[in-house]
Amino acid sequence: MSRVGKKPILIPQGVDVTIDKGPIVLVRGPKGTLKQQINTAVSINIIDGASGKEMQFSVLQEEDKNERSQWGTARALVANMIIGVTKGFSKKLEVNGVGYRVNLSGRILVFTVGFSHDVRVELPEGIEAKVEGNLIEISGADKYTVGALADNLRKIRKPEPYKGKGIKYAEETIRRKAGKAQKAGE
Repeated sequence: MSRVGKKPILIPQGVDVTIDKGPIVLVRGPKGTLKQQINTAVSINIIDGASGKEMQFSVLQEEDKNERSQWGTARALVANMIIGVTKGFSKKLEVNGVGYRVNLSGRILVFTVGFSHDVRVELPEGIEAKVEGNLIEISGADKYTVGALADNLRKIRKPEPYKGKGIKYAEETIRRKAGKAQKAGE
């Protein structure tokens, strides 16, 4: 049995959850609307619990390992959607290096990171960015989109291990290597 899938999800006030055929879960809240298709092996029920509306997940055939594996995944996806439309998700990136900088012009991030040209990245729909000095904060309702954009920005110029130049997550520590050692006697 799935330990994650068995836990019910409490639906907070101001959040509207609808389940269409497919099953497609649509979650509306103060920070936006998210839509996710859930595996057909998982059934979702919305019930009135002791502390408000709850969503309960169950699998149609508990003997089938493939269907059981989708149980916790479906519950986690919907739980992240509810968190996204109420609180939102964010990632922080840091640009390090002499002459390395980032600017936000409209909905386009412009990176100057040691290439012969500036790298321009347009923000996807539903994603906001703030730039303060060499820090970038990406925020939005969809956890996957926020994480994927942060990863793609990091890939523009990965941090190198000698001087630490590049784009890294704010909480990430870069393992530094020693430079070339000088021979003894010289």
